[in-house]
Amino acid sequence: MINSKKMDHETGPVKPNILIVDDSDINLKILNDLIEIMGYTPVMAENGLYALSVLENQACDLVLLDIRMPEMDGYQVLKIIKNDPHLSHIPVIMISALSDMDNVIRCIESGADDYMVKPFVHAILRARIDACLEKKQMHDKESRYQEQIESFNLELQNRVSKQVSEITAAQRATIFAMAKLAESRDPETGEHLLRIREYVRFLCQQLRFLTKYENIIDDNYIENICAASPLHDIGKVGIADGILLKPDKLTDEEFNAMKAHTCIGAETLREVYRLHSGNDFVRIGIDIAESHHEKWDGTGYPHGLAGENIPLVGRILALSDVYDALTSRRCYKEAFSHTRSIKIIVDGSGKHFDPDVVDAFIKAEKDFVSIREYYVDG
Repeated sequence: MINSKKMDHETGPVKPNILIVDDSDINLKILNDLIEIMGYTPVMAENGLYALSVLENQACDLVLLDIRMPEMDGYQVLKIIKNDPHLSHIPVIMISALSDMDNVIRCIESGADDYMVKPFVHAILRARIDACLEKKQMHDKESRYQEQIESFNLELQNRVSKQVSEITAAQRATIFAMAKLAESRDPETGEHLLRIREYVRFLCQQLRFLTKYENIIDDNYIENICAASPLHDIGKVGIADGILLKPDKLTDEEFNAMKAHTCIGAETLREVYRLHSGNDFVRIGIDIAESHHEKWDGTGYPHGLAGENIPLVGRILALSDVYDALTSRRCYKEAFSHTRSIKIIVDGSGKHFDPDVVDAFIKAEKDFVSIREYYVDG
């Protein structure tokens, strides 16, 4: 049996409201008594029009809807409920006589959740009501969670937007602190953001010597990518703790949810960019957040980009992030040695990583070791 008690923070537990719609006084009385016995709150409506008025003005968790009624039959009421975005999530159980079965099928095809045949068998009625209420509770829980995520993202957008109107050293320090705050949900990341920033810097300094990048990577580019690098995982603020901090391997469903952090972070920064278009720092932050899990061979996420279709900042960040993950201790593994990490990255050249970025990494590997030793996790 489901937990049928909702919680009102001021008055305590609240019983689910069951709207009973039937033009028969006898049926209304029978269902009213049964619903009360079940411990729920019955709400009565003697016709379809009144039922719709009730739904507009009172929160209901389930509708028991008779098919045969004058003026507006159950099918018409069902259609209105299921076409209204504010009501469509409310489960509807159709009430029918045996001769109405063709209409029952029609109603189920139109969105009804279940049906009951008169006369009512108490145990069956309760089982079907409980099943529908459980479905409603799951929907409500998901909606509340989504609202919390949207509220958190909006708050995050507002905070970021406030700080990046003019990119100064102080504002960038604030952005870094915000990213650090988001990162702090994971107690094992330590000095991750500081190391990433420096890894990115040394990779850029090597890549700028290549002819293909000499007109792209300059001092301003390096300054912006280093400043924006802490934003790469800022979208993880939208990932549930149960997934983000899970010590065991994620299920496919959980991993798909985790992947969403790339899009959450990018969309947050896009909202800022719409207000401050032309800001290179924010634009680079968007590319970093969205593309740092793409892979050179097209097997990454979220968009499966391949080769140079992946923004350069994403390719640079990808190697930096993986190196730091390999050489850091996690709840599911010990830190790998620098030598072992180099082998993994070199083996991933042309598959996971841009070969140019791997070459830059090999040339800067002593710098990577120095950074790793300087920014030691506490």
